[in-house]
Amino acid sequence: MSLMAEVVVEEWLNRQGYFTIRGIKLGVDEIDILALRPQKGGGVERRHIEVQVSVRPMSYITPVSKAAQKATGRRTSAKKRSDKDLAQAVKEWVDKKYRKKNKRQLLSSLGEGDWSQEFVIHKVKYQEEVELIRRHGIRILRFADIVKELRSSKTPIKAASGSDLLELMLLATVGDEVMAEALEAVADINDADE
Repeated sequence: MSLMAEVVVEEWLNRQGYFTIRGIKLGVDEIDILALRPQKGGGVERRHIEVQVSVRPMSYITPVSKAAQKATGRRTSAKKRSDKDLAQAVKEWVDKKYRKKNKRQLLSSLGEGDWSQEFVIHKVKYQEEVELIRRHGIRILRFADIVKELRSSKTPIKAASGSDLLELMLLATVGDEVMAEALEAVADINDADE
């Protein structure tokens, strides 16, 4: 699911005029999407975006903290975490995803200046985890809002490399809209007959 979600997010960025790199490998680490867009009057807008889209979340976004892993031997757990352990797990996850030395070095080599730190999510099991991620300066984006914006066609570029996947995803919703319009038409005819 995440790979398809990344393609949709990349399409959204491309339609807004961003140049993107997706799936950057740095040894065992990865960066989901980097996006650059020239600004009017000079300068470049830089975005580092991680994507984790779940339809039926079963657990936390973040693995358990290193200390909890050492104590329990488990890397992941759906079991409710203490506030302290959750805060530590989120800090470790943010550092790994956005602030690791090899990632900072790559971003610096691609362009001097600040890079935004953004995280695309859909449904989550624990909203308090998202709030902790936000408190680390990570901008939270909702996948549903991205798809909604793509459907509105209010972007300067009307299609890019991910448009075929997006059209396939939207087929079901188009069918629902057509069905809704048909039901409304039948209701209007029934009202007129009464």
